[in-house]
Amino acid sequence: MASSRPRASAETAPLFAHGIRALNVGVSEFALSPRAHGATVLELDWRPPAGGDRDLGLLLARLEDDPDDPIGSQVTTANARALERILAARPMLVGMGRAADLLPGLGPRHVLHAGPPIEWPRMCGPMRGAVIGAILYEGWAATPEAARRLADDGAVSFAPCHHFSAVGPMAGVVSPSMPVFIVENAAGGNRAYAIQNEGLGKVLRFGAYGAEVLDRLRWMNETLAPALTRAIGAHGPIDLKNLTAQALQMGDECHNRNVAASSLFARLIAPALVRTSPSEVAAAVLEFLEANNHFYLNLSMAASKATLDGAHGITGSTVVTVMARNGVEVGVRLSGTGEAWFTAPAQIPDGLYFPGYGPADANPDLGDSAITETAGLGGLAMAAAPAIVRFIGGAAEEAMATTKRMYRITLARNNDYGIPALGFAGTPTGIDARRVVDSGIAPIFNTGIAHREAGVGQVGAGIAKAPLACFADALRELGRRLGVPM
Repeated sequence: MASSRPRASAETAPLFAHGIRALNVGVSEFALSPRAHGATVLELDWRPPAGGDRDLGLLLARLEDDPDDPIGSQVTTANARALERILAARPMLVGMGRAADLLPGLGPRHVLHAGPPIEWPRMCGPMRGAVIGAILYEGWAATPEAARRLADDGAVSFAPCHHFSAVGPMAGVVSPSMPVFIVENAAGGNRAYAIQNEGLGKVLRFGAYGAEVLDRLRWMNETLAPALTRAIGAHGPIDLKNLTAQALQMGDECHNRNVAASSLFARLIAPALVRTSPSEVAAAVLEFLEANNHFYLNLSMAASKATLDGAHGITGSTVVTVMARNGVEVGVRLSGTGEAWFTAPAQIPDGLYFPGYGPADANPDLGDSAITETAGLGGLAMAAAPAIVRFIGGAAEEAMATTKRMYRITLARNNDYGIPALGFAGTPTGIDARRVVDSGIAPIFNTGIAHREAGVGQVGAGIAKAPLACFADALRELGRRLGVPM
């Protein structure tokens, strides 16, 4: 029997009666034509895993968490152990001392630098300037020209700070007689070291080496460091994790913005400083701390280094434990690949420049300070410091979006580091090389910008990204060590 239901016709029921609604996956240009015809298009941010590299994609699949796969199970267990150590770390400032006395293997004419290994002929301008300054500071040469000749002749040896459990911002230069902070991870027993922060302007870490730079370094060696050493000894160990947690809730991200953290440190150390130093020395030290909003940066770096070193060297772990830049290359280390470096060319940061300078003056990205991002601070915690975007360019909404994006490439949230703007959610912690390669989302750094020529100094500040190639190469090596067929 024929149905009594009336049949729809083209006139009574158009094919798209309610308009065209489409989902566009991948290439955004595919959405142009539907939109031109009045369609509503929802775009899905998707890209092929591993950038479409078939072999790398297959490796990712083998390294994924899978309890039924011996390799996947090993990676899962290794990453859980690394995360446990990172989250449990308790970095404590316990003292200060001379680099030569504290860093085993540091020779009498040994200079440490930021980033992966690099020799004098390949060093960028600001790092060369910082090396010249260190040679003059140590008294190995009397003039910049003589200092250059020493380096040219191979009379100075070089090595990365990271090879000595140390970190240095920008050029990161550490020479034997420089005083360093001692930060001990109370949960793991390992130590990390960092030089003192000079402040902004013409400073050694940006490659300046004039008389004012050397005079400041000598005052820091002869007056500042001894006064702080006495004060730390009188106060006792200082909980840097607690200071960092407070600062994050006061508008810092503890890399490029350290206003709250530096103030908290000065307030904490002031009573012991006044009790242990002559009044004129205590006043000079407090005046220096008051004028240097970046003083805590080096403490934040040493705390991050001590935290991550405690999780380094776990076979099978894909957790990133080092990201560093030497002004020529960016280098990455994984917990599961030990002391191996995986490098790619460094890029010029995007940012704001001081009057009279621009991108043509900038050196590619530089410094060990990305150890803060590696530990879940800095660029990964930008939502805690919306005011920082005025310094590096952008809008407050971008700071929030950046931190949310970083959750996609990390394995945990550090609940000790709550971000007020995100309902006190913990900072993104435990960068996973697998997630970086799979998503194509690179870790982001907040950074200063150094002039490309030696002796000039800082010319701006901005943001930079770690090259994806570093993480891909690291995973290939990890796969080789785990016996994954390539």
